[in-house]
Amino acid sequence: MIFINSTHKDFDIKFQELLGRGKMDIAHVSGIVGGIINEIITDKNEALKKHISKFDNWAPIDDEDLKISSELMKNAYNSIDDKLKSALHLAYDRIKVYHEKQKPKSWFDTEENGTILGQKVTPVDSAGLYIPGGKAAYPSSLLMNVIPAQVAGVKNIIVCTPTPDNEPNELLLAACHLCGVSEVYKVGGASAIAAMAYGTETIPKVDVITGPGNIFVATAKKMVFGEVNIDMIAGPSEIGVLADDSANANHIAIDLLSQAEHDEMASSILITPSQKLADDVKIEIEKWLLKLPRQEIARKSIEERGAIIVTKDMDEAISLMNEIAPEHLEVATLSPFELLPLIKHAGAIFLGHNTPEAIGDYVAGPNHTLPTGGTAKFYSPLGVENFMKKTSIISFSSKAIKEIGAECALIAKTESLTAHEQSVRVRLK
Repeated sequence: MIFINSTHKDFDIKFQELLGRGKMDIAHVSGIVGGIINEIITDKNEALKKHISKFDNWAPIDDEDLKISSELMKNAYNSIDDKLKSALHLAYDRIKVYHEKQKPKSWFDTEENGTILGQKVTPVDSAGLYIPGGKAAYPSSLLMNVIPAQVAGVKNIIVCTPTPDNEPNELLLAACHLCGVSEVYKVGGASAIAAMAYGTETIPKVDVITGPGNIFVATAKKMVFGEVNIDMIAGPSEIGVLADDSANANHIAIDLLSQAEHDEMASSILITPSQKLADDVKIEIEKWLLKLPRQEIARKSIEERGAIIVTKDMDEAISLMNEIAPEHLEVATLSPFELLPLIKHAGAIFLGHNTPEAIGDYVAGPNHTLPTGGTAKFYSPLGVENFMKKTSIISFSSKAIKEIGAECALIAKTESLTAHEQSVRVRLK
């Protein structure tokens, strides 16, 4: 873990390392991913079966074996504990309510001369959702991807998830049934992204692909972008915490570890003007590490990609955090809402001592698919708009085109586009 004061002579060097935390060596795997994509384009289902046998350690019997039946999903849902079932329904309801408020609307404006300008908003026809299922399966990610697509009005939603040893995750299947998803395929990695982008005999081509994944998934999404739309290129998970001396060191420590336990490549960063808090958090992290089942993963993440930075004041702390632009940002201060206007870049902001990042992962309502690696400077969380598109609406009356047509024709003439010019002038006679 980097433990450093902002006045230290090597601070700038160390801070630049943090800013580079999200860089993925996509070039290193692009050749492999490109080969996988080309095989899917050429051989379709046969390539899928070959890749599943190679990467997931089982061999599909036939094309039908690629799909998970609705009956299997229903049985998984019926078999889960009632308390867990209730928790999933709570999460579903809250996520749906939040995303319904995001839905953009079509609009039209009519000018006095009869001009009508507007915007028509429509959902895409189909969406492909990638849900990880290798080292761990996340039913929460299923909810976070399916619900905004449903709210948008997407008619055809498919899910791809890897099933190592042909053993689908029961919780993931239960979440699919809860969401009413009927098309789920046992396909993972770059193969799944290619199949959804180009289509196979079994898996239909979609318009939008969303969902998190490893470097092979991220690279595949980047390579198929243009053939389909995508949500973002997401890297390892991360958390930033802004805290003052009112924060509880024990709480901050476990919040930092909540991301570290995800992945050895995850980043956990505390920035505070309080030296005492920084010292106490470091001690509490070590105590918590000894209790975590995923201690080995969390420890490697904290040691190699974690940081505690002590600043001269909170203004400097905020400035540094804006440069980092973390995926998740907790503001654990006495008056967090006073700092909110100063925070420019973060995927999601968690305000106050009683708002751990984990609450946003599951039941708060906002989406937990967020920009990572500093891309919060220009990307937004996954939302309803990712599954919708806008179309401009333009209608001119005879009076309207005569009022501004001459100016339009002049600009067209200046650009030497004669047909453009004349298509307006013929209407001015």
